[in-house]
Amino acid sequence: MIIEQSEQIIKEVKKVFIGKDEIIEKVLMAIYAGGHVLLEDAPGVGKTTLALAFSRALGLSYKRVQFTPDTMPSDITGFSVYDKNTGELKYKPGAADCHLLLGDEINRTSPKTQSALLEVMEEGSVTVDGITHVLPKPFICIATQNHYGAAGTQALPESQMDRFMVRLSIGYPGRDSQVEILKNRHGIGDMEIVHPRMTVDDVKAIQGYLYSVKVIDEIYYYMADLCEATRQESMVELGVSPRGTSALAQMAKARAVLKERDYVIPEDVQAVFEDVCCHRLVLRPQAKIEGITAADILKKVLDSIKAPSLGRR
Repeated sequence: MIIEQSEQIIKEVKKVFIGKDEIIEKVLMAIYAGGHVLLEDAPGVGKTTLALAFSRALGLSYKRVQFTPDTMPSDITGFSVYDKNTGELKYKPGAADCHLLLGDEINRTSPKTQSALLEVMEEGSVTVDGITHVLPKPFICIATQNHYGAAGTQALPESQMDRFMVRLSIGYPGRDSQVEILKNRHGIGDMEIVHPRMTVDDVKAIQGYLYSVKVIDEIYYYMADLCEATRQESMVELGVSPRGTSALAQMAKARAVLKERDYVIPEDVQAVFEDVCCHRLVLRPQAKIEGITAADILKKVLDSIKAPSLGRR
């Protein structure tokens, strides 16, 4: 049942987001895993289209915030206004009051507003004037940032990047995909062809099902060893955190489900390792001087840690 629903979701999203099937699958994995997604790429590659298509296909309520330097924390969390009829303060929800929030160009707003969003992502609730308001479940944030050009940007602190389960880069479409995009462009009504194939309850049920996906001890130790190895690398100042290890386990489970299995194998871990861990590494200055990237470090770690052999069990 989950496989059939997932195939339908992917099919719907592909109607408007063409040529990047792997990205679609990974975003769907992150949603199933209950995590947040950071899309870091050049302008115009379809980041907003991807988020909106998922909200429609999954039947989730959707809001979008275009971050600018004057965006306030209250735009995210909401605020209280005086109600002259009752003489009391009345809460007005902010953008976070939805199932899927698209935060466009998160690096173009102030650190204070960034912190408000990231706190909401972590807590799943907002507190305004001492009163806590629980957000709808599931709550998923898909944030984007353009890493080209630093004018007017505020880079997310490394500790806050850890709040995102995965960081993905869409990249430019291939030649054939570009032609298909041009031929299928219908204007502002494009998103109308994406139809709901799930409900909120379906998404919550799949998120709950992930906890029943089997992971044997050898796989747990494999994930722990991979993350520990990042902390031992000479070019790494901060390695993958325990939160990152948990995210790796959840994403591996989500991939197993999409591959029609109720158990995790080493290939599941390897397939999502870079997406989960790359943005969590803080490299030493020497790494930049020598042209070493976080992806290089993770590839080295994958090569150095032997995957468990499950065939003997």
